[in-house]
Amino acid sequence: MSTFFYRALAPDGKVQTGTLASEDGRLAARELQRQGLTPVYVGTSKPANWSFSLPKWGGRRLQDVLRFTEGTATLLNAGVPIDRGLSIVGEMTERPEFRTIVGEILRSIRSGKSFAESLAEHEEYFSELYVSMIRAGEVSGSLALVMDRLAAFERARDELRRYIISSLTYPALLILVASGSIFVILRYVVPRFAAAFQSSSIEMPLPMQVLMNVSEGIGTYGLPGILIFLLAMVGLRIYIKNPQGRLKWDRLKLRVPLFGEALRKADTARFARAMATLMGNGVPLVQSLTITRGVLGNRILAGALDVIGQGVKRGEGLSTPFKKTGVFPTLAGHLLTVGEETGHLDRMFDRMADIYDKDAREAVKRFTALFEPIVILIMGVVVGAMILSIMLAITSINQIGL
Repeated sequence: MSTFFYRALAPDGKVQTGTLASEDGRLAARELQRQGLTPVYVGTSKPANWSFSLPKWGGRRLQDVLRFTEGTATLLNAGVPIDRGLSIVGEMTERPEFRTIVGEILRSIRSGKSFAESLAEHEEYFSELYVSMIRAGEVSGSLALVMDRLAAFERARDELRRYIISSLTYPALLILVASGSIFVILRYVVPRFAAAFQSSSIEMPLPMQVLMNVSEGIGTYGLPGILIFLLAMVGLRIYIKNPQGRLKWDRLKLRVPLFGEALRKADTARFARAMATLMGNGVPLVQSLTITRGVLGNRILAGALDVIGQGVKRGEGLSTPFKKTGVFPTLAGHLLTVGEETGHLDRMFDRMADIYDKDAREAVKRFTALFEPIVILIMGVVVGAMILSIMLAITSINQIGL
């Protein structure tokens, strides 16, 4: 027996939360139904605030889809019809924009369209992989199981994304704070000391003279420099949107020491998780490769799936063309060889996803462990040199009064 946390709707429309002892989640959901409650969430972990309220930073659409999938999966497993389930999920959605989307999906279903067709009308939220999985679930009559797998897939992807973002937040803040400190010193502190030297006959020390020149340069060319920088960023963004530019940019990212390794492993985990989800639900191998292409964020790795798919069609199997691409980690190819030999590719993809999910986190940890002290060292040397220059200037000014 395990303890499950639940959130359910009472007949009067009020939300109830609590714990329930049961052998598995489905039995717990059925027990809640027997008590006259409509389960919305049943799980072994207690959510901090299970609702569709979203963080203020990015990833809102991913969060929307994740909570939508979790809620719908729980309701379907409890035996709630899809239209009633979507109605409940819509009521639980706090963000108006996505509540409208859920309402449109519900109206499409009631007008005679399938669940997959209704989701496909909102491709900005529901990927081709998502829609294909739902379609396969409807055809096979295992929609509840498919929603469970999709919930696990979306949850794993969201957790990895959040981990990467949180790991890179601190180094980014370090750079921002240090850059702000340097700007304040150059723009406001240095000119005051320069004025003291200009009103006296003492010669300005060379380090202070360098700082003064930099300060004057910022005052004269600061605004044009900012505009040029912003224009360069806009130009880079436009260039990256171009297919050729995106390929070069993605290839460059993979070559960055440690950071490129983390990106490669994160995309490998995403690829394996998607393949395990699709093949576990009976989607053909070649079709799974085509669908998974849209899941990968790096175009170099995504393009390699086209080559792999062509190899599969030629009868080369999966592992052989996979290894020939040379863009995925070596171990991944060996794991697929074992999966083909044992006839359990879906399980091997699942195992591969777990391995590279963990490896991606370790790679990000190694990158930040090296990147943070480098940033601190560089910023410390720069700020320290500026402070020493200012102290030297103060010493020179004090000599004026001697």
